[in-house]
Amino acid sequence: MKTHSPIPTVTMRDGAQVPVLGLGTWRMGERKRERDAEIAALRLGIDLGMTLIDTAEMYGDGGAETIVGEAIAGQRDRVFLVSKVYPHNAGAKSAIAACERSLKRLATDRLDLYLLHWRGRIPLSETVNAFERLRRDGKIVRWGVSNFDVDDIEELLALPEGKRCAANQVLYHLGERAIEWRLAALCREHRIALMAYSPVGQGDLLRSHKLHAIAREANVTPAQLALAWLIRQRVIAIPKATNEAHVRDNRKAADITLSPRIVSALDAAFPPPRHAKPLAVI
Repeated sequence: MKTHSPIPTVTMRDGAQVPVLGLGTWRMGERKRERDAEIAALRLGIDLGMTLIDTAEMYGDGGAETIVGEAIAGQRDRVFLVSKVYPHNAGAKSAIAACERSLKRLATDRLDLYLLHWRGRIPLSETVNAFERLRRDGKIVRWGVSNFDVDDIEELLALPEGKRCAANQVLYHLGERAIEWRLAALCREHRIALMAYSPVGQGDLLRSHKLHAIAREANVTPAQLALAWLIRQRVIAIPKATNEAHVRDNRKAADITLSPRIVSALDAAFPPPRHAKPLAVI
């Protein structure tokens, strides 16, 4: 079996080290016939060092969390476990109840990171207070947000406990670089780790002729190139893979070193933003 170099890590604000290449679970747990393959894919990913698993109560209406719970059974301590709460469940009492339901589906006593999935009508201060209660009670180790733009992060940081935010999970890939205008720098300034969902796009990016041409020059697949580009920036990428071959292909991205020539070619083909743009959301 081919050995891999260790996956690079990101240091969280509390000193925790997490791999920059993890496992996404969006749209898992929706079809019973795929259950065994999804569990096997997650277990292989863990064995290959992709020990950060991202899920949410929304995914498969809790089905993805159940899949993850089965995949991590007997090896919970190897995994950095992330889940997300619906905005309408992010209130003083409802966030506690939602977290407890997630913990039950995941068959664990704690989450390593709990995220607000996106902004809703419940005041941010109420959600932060609920998260802090969950943290003090040991049900979560740390908390963060998702789909937060610059104004959202600034509002969060103004709250008394807002500076405890550990991560911001956003849409970010070669074809969607809006966060580079200001959001990425703001998060890094305040030690908020960046996580990239849909790190290879949802299909359009991988059909790009430009990406294919650069990938051929680099002797990698287009998906591996897109992931390696994110990893190079110490952004946590969480691609979904529902079969073992796909997991192995994604894992190879962490072993790729991009040359300055390839990076320049990517910047020319997928230029960084030249002006402020709203954060894209899926």
